Amino acid sequence: MNISSSNFSEVFVNYFQQVEEKLNGEKTTPLHHIRKKAIDLVAQKIIPTIKDEEWKYTNLNKIFKQDFIFDTENTDISTDILKNIPLINLDTYRLIVVNGVFKPNLSHLPTGIEISTITEAYKKNATLVEKYFSKVPEWENELFTALNTAFVAQGLFIYADKNTHLDKPILIQHITNSEKNNMMSLPRHLFIFEQGSKVDLIENYLTLGDNYSFVNGVTEIFVMPNAHISHTKIQNETEKAFQILTTQVKQEKDSIYDNITISFKGALIRNNLNIRLSGQNIESNMFGLYMLDGKTHVDNHTIADHIAPHSVSNELYKGILDDHSTGVFNGKIFVRQDAQKTNAYQQNRNVLLTDTANVNTKPQLEIWADDVKCSHGATIGKLDLNALFYLRARGITEKNAKALLVQAFGQEIIDKITFEPLKEYLSALLIERLHIDF
Repeated sequence: MNISSSNFSEVFVNYFQQVEEKLNGEKTTPLHHIRKKAIDLVAQKIIPTIKDEEWKYTNLNKIFKQDFIFDTENTDISTDILKNIPLINLDTYRLIVVNGVFKPNLSHLPTGIEISTITEAYKKNATLVEKYFSKVPEWENELFTALNTAFVAQGLFIYADKNTHLDKPILIQHITNSEKNNMMSLPRHLFIFEQGSKVDLIENYLTLGDNYSFVNGVTEIFVMPNAHISHTKIQNETEKAFQILTTQVKQEKDSIYDNITISFKGALIRNNLNIRLSGQNIESNMFGLYMLDGKTHVDNHTIADHIAPHSVSNELYKGILDDHSTGVFNGKIFVRQDAQKTNAYQQNRNVLLTDTANVNTKPQLEIWADDVKCSHGATIGKLDLNALFYLRARGITEKNAKALLVQAFGQEIIDKITFEPLKEYLSALLIERLHIDF
């Protein structure tokens, strides 16, 4: 099944019909009703272009110049491959996802927390899955989220019961195997963290092979009262890797959700992070670092939607752009009429290392309440010449002086990570990218 821009909807509608023919009693379930509604929307929609406001600075033509194979059957990989993934060696629980399919046989699962595929979770407890699945994403207006919803099956389901505290993080290692073909995958995950739970999540993305890859992923996260979830996403991909990743979060009262997104490399990456603060005394933290070179294009779209009073959202995204790379930041803060006493902060800062690098930034505020503290802003510039002169005056070479300033600029985001081994790994990766000679 070859997928391109000209046959995108047609191919997936036909494939959905083939999958549906193999189903028996599942055709009548509420879960399949959602799938059916989603594929009907896919049939009606076209791939967004730069004429669409939400895609104004991100041209998807570079993705669909390629033909892709969508295959959820051939997902076996050698355990030797896993040994060569740097993050695998960290002291974490390990969940392996290959071409969007969760592989329990390759994973190291924690005890005291339920982890399976969404399909298996639905067989075990349909009521629980139906209560949460597809309740947050507004896929009626988004082609790629609708497409992902239509083919939900083998993605991750994580359920942490009340007061679950894991002793170490969960590493979700996404692997796209494009050794034989240009490969497309549709990972769909559902994470539910009950009241008082405390869990650290790390997501890492990796493409195998020299062919193109396209990951269209959606993750729904429910953070219940008094839960604290730390979520770090790392993208250090190949120059032929395309990603459209959507993370939808709903927080209840007194909860904390920390999201840190680190983007180093890829062909085209679009990150959608949408957080709904639906209760009081919520804290949401969104931090991002995109350090780009070559022709890498990274587009970060974020939403902090304050619905109830007395909540806080903090957002800081930093961009370091070299060569012919492009960065996009579009951050939105909504403060609804009932969300009095809201405190919302949003900042995007960018450093351009060359005249050929490019960044488009658009911070936005929409406020319907009158007793709030909100601020937003964006900066774009080059390295501070006074700071550069200060370092040069102390005998540091111009190359190293520039690298040290860039390192200090980016390290602020990496320092937000509380898991020390991961912080050390990313700090070393940052230094390696800067080629600092000591």
